[in-house]
Amino acid sequence: MKSSAAEQQKQGVRRNEQKWSPELWGAGWIGIPNIIIEKQLKLGLDATDINILLHLLRYWWHRENLPHPSKKTIAQCMDVDPSTVRRHVAKMEQKGLLRRVERKDEARGQKSNYYDFSGLIAAATPLALEAIAIKERRQQEDEQRRNHRRGRLAVVTPADAE
Repeated sequence: MKSSAAEQQKQGVRRNEQKWSPELWGAGWIGIPNIIIEKQLKLGLDATDINILLHLLRYWWHRENLPHPSKKTIAQCMDVDPSTVRRHVAKMEQKGLLRRVERKDEARGQKSNYYDFSGLIAAATPLALEAIAIKERRQQEDEQRRNHRRGRLAVVTPADAE
């Protein structure tokens, strides 16, 4: 009997906890599709962009609740100037990978922006579909190789040849 998707997810979390230790895993973790890291160059992302995305993703737990850490918070974690974060976020926004959504407080004015990843998701999806197709094709080829039946060898005697 196949286990449910929720049970498989729990097993994956437990495996990662075992791999990293309960203490590290218990302090928090993020999920990011492999394709974003694997195809970062195709997406136009450099190492600093990936680092910024990882920091933003730390705060994004539900699709409808966009993350909103300040650039200063991200910069402090990365030990860079906030202007570095600002430039990289602007570059990702120009590429259509991120969208900043302004947040304002009537009493206090401007608050840290929300960050929308719709563009990154849209840009990475065709790359993911391509990777899935390649993976499926390789699995089919492997299956065909495993199931390919070779002809049986038979001993042929001179009498059989006549």
